[in-house]
Amino acid sequence: MKTHLGRRPFSAMELHTLYNGYIYGDFKVAREQPKHWHFWLPLIAYYSGAYSDEIGYLTLDDLSLEKDVLCFNFHTHGKIKPRLVPVHQALIDAGFNEYLAFIKSQNQQRLMFDLPAKTGRYSEKVRIWFSGEGERAGYLQKCDIPNVDQLGMKTAISSLRLNFEQQVRIHALQANSKDAFNYLMGFNEYPHNEFKDVLLLNNVIQKIRIINSHLHWQRFITRESH
Repeated sequence: MKTHLGRRPFSAMELHTLYNGYIYGDFKVAREQPKHWHFWLPLIAYYSGAYSDEIGYLTLDDLSLEKDVLCFNFHTHGKIKPRLVPVHQALIDAGFNEYLAFIKSQNQQRLMFDLPAKTGRYSEKVRIWFSGEGERAGYLQKCDIPNVDQLGMKTAISSLRLNFEQQVRIHALQANSKDAFNYLMGFNEYPHNEFKDVLLLNNVIQKIRIINSHLHWQRFITRESH
């Protein structure tokens, strides 16, 4: 039996809280076992609209330069279409290029190399870390954000895709391109496999609101213990 009415996007205040939480601050919490994907996956989810499983599958080969625009190539989700999503400048500013160099130095291929698959899927591990399970509190609870609100609406890592959808819908329509919206979301309403105007896609993506301009991967890995 479903105990909630459905997913909702995070509010502006909740997004602020999430991306100013301990992962993006200067101090570790007690008994924390930090992983690089704890920093990167929620950011990539917000700025790309991808599901956590898709992000888990990303490899270095899934990054490509299209007309000088760095793009993610998402192609592992069975129900939504493969798509190129430009990398938001906020990810570059957060140390994405330095992180890619680190991955290569470790002889790794997957961007989220320290995220293990559970029963063949990456999303299960992400769900437990982000939303908690049983007595175990997730990142949401540690940021004092409820899993289910008073109206019975649920928030989860996939809520970030809804935040992406809200913003991309507006910016794509402002650019007079419903096709760009449907393509970036991986919706079947876009009938073709490719989208020729990468610069238009990039224009839409770069308009996604930056939540915390001070976060950086180097800051994450040098956080101190309390």
